[in-house]
Amino acid sequence: MGFRRRAFVHLAVGAVASPVVPRLAWAQAYPSRTARIVVGFPAGGATDIQARLMGEWLTERLGQQFIVENKPGASGNIGTETVAKAAADGYTLLQVVTPHAINAALYSNLGFDFIRDIVPVVHVARLAYVVVVNPSLPVTTLPELIAYAKANPGKINYGSAGQGTPQNISCELFKMMTGVNLVHVPYKGGAPAVADLISGHVQVIFAPVSESIQQIKAGKLRALAVTTAARLDVFPDLPTIADFVPGYEASGFAGIGVPRNTPAEIVALLNREINAGIADSRIKARIVELGGSVVGGSPAEFAAVIAEATEKWAKVIKFAGVKAE
Repeated sequence: MGFRRRAFVHLAVGAVASPVVPRLAWAQAYPSRTARIVVGFPAGGATDIQARLMGEWLTERLGQQFIVENKPGASGNIGTETVAKAAADGYTLLQVVTPHAINAALYSNLGFDFIRDIVPVVHVARLAYVVVVNPSLPVTTLPELIAYAKANPGKINYGSAGQGTPQNISCELFKMMTGVNLVHVPYKGGAPAVADLISGHVQVIFAPVSESIQQIKAGKLRALAVTTAARLDVFPDLPTIADFVPGYEASGFAGIGVPRNTPAEIVALLNREINAGIADSRIKARIVELGGSVVGGSPAEFAAVIAEATEKWAKVIKFAGVKAE
């Protein structure tokens, strides 16, 4: 474990293990007003939906409104900076997702340091991507895709939601581990990429389940495999990439974080209540529909996931020469 990774996990442990008496009284009154969950992406996507699920749950449980505030832009960095510079009082939360781990290596001049400035609260869900192709491509399995790509180097285009997005990085990891030559076509969002896949302008996408499941069910796209280490409940018959490419794994994550120095008692309260939320059958079912699986656990466990992903994707970004748009 690298120094920064150890430090991040240590900070997360400290966030819930260092009670201070004056702050305890403050935390006992929490929440006493409306809180916000900042989402660094547009409304309507899986990230936004999951944040709203948690906001509704916390509102019901804690008796104050937890509203979602969308601050899209710069791959989530605008929203993250808002939270990093907010008061550390538990009234500004961050929806933490995979791009936060990617951005650490992708951007060199951020106005914050995610590892330093954001304290993980809880890992809500593990998210999957699915390898989908246009039905006109003469492949029906992942091994056939690999063989076809090797026979046609540089002739297959893959789409993504943009440079440095999870779709881009997941496919670059696939290229790195298989040696195939696929040409990246970045879009300004996942929806236009999927639309162009359906129309045949690109041939492959490592797509979020939430953005592709309806098109797969309608036969407009052909699913070949999922990127997670285990099969998905929503696609029980789909193999994993690792079934054919040993060691491949590209799951995303979603969870909640707060500004550094947020009182430990508040972090512990939010952790406890959100863990209760994802154990609720209704919320769990909705997360599964979005192509995820619930996780839960301690702040330190979430910190370890983020730190590991940050190191992993930094290596892929360096290998593939991915640059921020």
